[in-house]
Amino acid sequence: MLEKVDLSRKLGKDEYRQSVKELGARLGELQRRQREAGIPVMVVFEGWEGSGKGAQMNQLILPLDPRGFRVQNITDSFMSDPFYPAMYPFWRAIPPAGRMSIYNRSWYRKAIELWRAPEESGQGEMEKKLEEIRSFERQLVDGGYLLIKLFLHIDRSEQKKRLQRLKSDETKGARGQEELNAYKNYDDILPVLEEVIRETDRAHSPWTIVEAHDRRFATVKVLSVVARALENRLNQPKIETVKEPVVLSELEEAVTTPTVLSKVDLSLEPDDSYKKEMSSLQRRIRRMEYALYRDRRPMVVAFEGWDAAGKGGCIKRLTQEMDPRGYEVIPVGAPNDFERRHHYLWRFWQDFPKAGHVAIFDRTWYGRVLVERVEGLCSPLEWKRAYSEINDMEKQWHVSGAIVMKFWLQIDKDEQLRRFQSREETPEKKWKITEEDWRNREKWDLYEKAVEEMLWRTSTPYAPWAIVEANSKDYARLKVLRTVLSMGEEALGGVR
Repeated sequence: MLEKVDLSRKLGKDEYRQSVKELGARLGELQRRQREAGIPVMVVFEGWEGSGKGAQMNQLILPLDPRGFRVQNITDSFMSDPFYPAMYPFWRAIPPAGRMSIYNRSWYRKAIELWRAPEESGQGEMEKKLEEIRSFERQLVDGGYLLIKLFLHIDRSEQKKRLQRLKSDETKGARGQEELNAYKNYDDILPVLEEVIRETDRAHSPWTIVEAHDRRFATVKVLSVVARALENRLNQPKIETVKEPVVLSELEEAVTTPTVLSKVDLSLEPDDSYKKEMSSLQRRIRRMEYALYRDRRPMVVAFEGWDAAGKGGCIKRLTQEMDPRGYEVIPVGAPNDFERRHHYLWRFWQDFPKAGHVAIFDRTWYGRVLVERVEGLCSPLEWKRAYSEINDMEKQWHVSGAIVMKFWLQIDKDEQLRRFQSREETPEKKWKITEEDWRNREKWDLYEKAVEEMLWRTSTPYAPWAIVEANSKDYARLKVLRTVLSMGEEALGGVR
């Protein structure tokens, strides 16, 4: 593929100057329109060592307003934290709406470097990396991001000449010495690059190969590609997504899942040994927390459930004996203005726990397929797409070593009413009940259908749902602790 690229293409000085002048003015105007339209843009520069990525990035940013972009240099230190999943730093670095990020190398770096790995293990790692990349890019583009990927291509002899010049340039220091021999690996790296490009070249995020022997030609091509991509996106007709509350008939038609909530036995109660068992479970959980830290395993515990189902009480008992240095409870509410300017999963990647630590979410990313779906805060296309996006995210967490568990706290409608009324009548608990709680209660049937589909579509071997019978608060608390211990100890191979 790359060997067939015509690298002899050149551009004369006069044509180059005129083209750069016109493209610069065009890019400045397009950037202003892009900011006003609130489109987040990501421009990726990949290519051979010595192909001129830095020089071409400089040419791109010259006509741009520096207040509207950020250059992200992907160094070893950026990617090298072993305590987080591979895509964690890249999710954290995505730009908000209306901003542009320009990447000097990118999430492709680890995949490309696999040319050094043994063939058998390297191929397995390559497939995993490419699937992570495809998932990442697909989610970004589906979420409204414009992704522009550029690969600067030169042949082996040209690379050798450039790296020799780099070595002789004293201003480049040790970098030139280290990269001088890179051309010797050219033939080994070439098939890896071709596989990476081929397997990640998609209609929504295509690669552009930039013929980079002639710097003038490369500059004009880079500027032209970025300008054309911005222009095409800005000229697309705006599709108004339907965002309005759904009605029960629509959910009944959409949901084809088995009904599980109606089969939950809400009469279950703990026996008389509740206090003794609770104390024993909490001591074991503390030991498990230390085992997680020792083995450097992150744990994610997610709580969802009906209003007043007892999530806070379960979390309190879960953490009561835990070392506070090893866990964090993350309360999740409606996204703020800054969070809304990012992909909806961005804020949850921010709170992913460091290896050896525990993140406990009081409500979660499942708001997209529950409250946002039922209240019409996102379009049907968005919430339907969210099931696979969430599964992909949780799978990446699991593959990185995380133990992921999710709890749905189930109560019946009568029990919820009793708890609502008790909160209103108890001064120290009155703050817990709001008009929104009563309004949501009126949509019980709608939410129940949405919950059924959520449980069916997102309970996976690597991130299973546990339904907790929560009419009895004590029973629910014991079940949560038992489940956390069971899953945690199994994943750790027992707690020593």
